[in-house]
Parts: sequence; C-alpha cells; structure tokens
Amino acid sequence: MNFISDNAWGAAPEMLEALGSANAGTALSYGDDALTGRLASEFSRIFERPVAVFPVVSGTAANALALASIAPSHGVIFCHADAHIETDECGAPEFFTQGAKLATIPGRNGKLDPDGIEHMMARFVRGSVHHSQPAAISITQASESGTCYRPEEIAAIADVARRNHLKLHMDGARFANAIAWLGCAPAEASWKAGVDVLSFGATKNGALAAEAVIFFDPADAADFEYRRKRSGHLVSKMRFVSAQLICALEEDRWLDWARRSNAGARALAKGLSEIDGIEIAYPVEANAIFARLPDEMIARLRAQGAQFYDWSASSAGRTLVRLITSHATPQAEIARFLEVARG
Repeated sequence: MNFISDNAWGAAPEMLEALGSANAGTALSYGDDALTGRLASEFSRIFERPVAVFPVVSGTAANALALASIAPSHGVIFCHADAHIETDECGAPEFFTQGAKLATIPGRNGKLDPDGIEHMMARFVRGSVHHSQPAAISITQASESGTCYRPEEIAAIADVARRNHLKLHMDGARFANAIAWLGCAPAEASWKAGVDVLSFGATKNGALAAEAVIFFDPADAADFEYRRKRSGHLVSKMRFVSAQLICALEEDRWLDWARRSNAGARALAKGLSEIDGIEIAYPVEANAIFARLPDEMIARLRAQGAQFYDWSASSAGRTLVRLITSHATPQAEIARFLEVARG
C-alpha cells in the first residue's frame, strides 16, 4: 500500500512502448532528432498557440531554469511558503538565477492570493539600490496542498503581475491532475489566464523522467538554450525524453492518466471521511489527500505495510499525513488501506 508519492510507481505501459520505438535505429543528438522536432507543434496544438518548448529531465531543473530566464540575480520571486521551489529544491532557483531572492507568502489551502502578494511586494522598494527588485511570481498547479487554482484565480494573480511589470511562472509538476479536475482546456488555465512560462510535468504522470519548460511568448526564451546547456541539462539522447512527452500528449493520454490518479484520490478520501476520528484537511481536487489520522490508526496502517508521509508533528493524538495516488495505484490497495484504517 504505497501512497508516498506518484513518483513511487513505474511508467505507463504505453510510455515503455514509446521508448522502445525511439530506441530503434539512430538519431541526431542534443535535440536535433525528429521526435524533439515535433514537440513544438504538439504542445502548440495542446495550448492552442505557438509556444517554445524545451525538454529537461527533472522538475527542479524545469523550475530553476524557467525562473532564471525571467528573474535577474537581483530580483525577487514571490511564491507560497510551501512552494516546492522554497521547500524542496535545495536552493536551485537561487543558484540558477545566480542569487534571486524567494519571498514566501502564506496562503489558504496552499494557494497565493493577490492581496497577500501585494502586501509582500510592498516590502521591496522599486528603484532602491538597497532592495532586491520584484521580478516574478511563481504559483504551483496543483498546489502543495493538493488544491487547484481556477482560471479566474490565476487571472487575478496575473493582473497583479502585469500591473507591477512581473512575469508569472507556473510550477506544473501536477498540471495534468489540475486540468483533469478543472475540466477546462489547458490554455484556459495557463496563457489565457496570464501565465508566461510553465514547467510542464510528466514524470509524476506516467513518464520515467520527462519535463518541459514551455514559454508562451518565445521571446522570453531568447537565451534559454544556453542556460540549459550550461547547467548540464541538454541531454545528448534527447529523443528519449521527447518520446515520453509525445507519448503523453498523443490521444490525450496525459489527461487519462491524471483522471485515473484523481479518481483514486477521490475514492480514498471518500472512504476516509466516513471513518470516525479522521479529518480531511484540504479540499481533494487532484491526486493528493491531506488527512489528520489518529496516531494509533497510523501505527496500525504502517504495521500492515502502508506507506505515506507524516506532514506535520503529532498534536493531541493525531498527525497530518499526505497520501498520493497514481495512475497505477490498484483499487485493491485503496480498499485494503480503508479496511485497515477502519480496524
């Protein structure tokens, strides 16, 4: 019963087939292959406009390189206090930007709101040599609390960005799960709402190791190729990364896999909500559940082989835990988890 992360599960069978096909014969290296050449048209189709696309192999690289392209070394990047770029990337955004400052902001249910951003922004005086200069806002879709920004919420944040001459970045490690839950077109929850650059995640959603940095205005990507090469993320056999991204986009598999993940989370959350002593902490809108479980129940679950993260320290005999489902999570594991939880 593994609910630690969607990273814990393997690749989708279709993904392995796509990699096998990409392995046949020879191809040009460093992104000059035919598969990588298709990426721009495939993503432009998905997003309903011409885009610039750059494959990388990790979400950390995607986020850090994207932010380095839109924020100078003396800039400020505003993000949620629980954002992955703040809590889990070992200073990579600061390193890749060569010193930009992350200004963290609390926000309800894991999301930023315009008032919170503007309140924090007021701490940095534009034009003052003594202050880092506001440069970008980064939001996470789906958020670190498993909630999703509606297009109108993104647009409200984008309005703050535009009025203050900032760029808007979206960490889309679970973008597929968010789109599957929102039920809208990808364009509606990205560039049409004001997003400038998106870190498009595939690794958590059926791929082995494949992410992409997508610029909705190719002019913002003017020096990205050099940044990617200098940082060691221009993969020589790029066709294997591109094959994964194309496989995900073809036939909308990326959304099918995300719907499967989300459905598992809903089923698990529903079952948990019916058990006495359990509190669901945040709305379940993607494939993550945050629940406060009695400590004795946690011990019982782990004794039966259940794996999940403690998200906070125990308080009053209960602990906030995180449970994540994958496209590959068996229904039987969800049923077994609920059976053990019920005692």
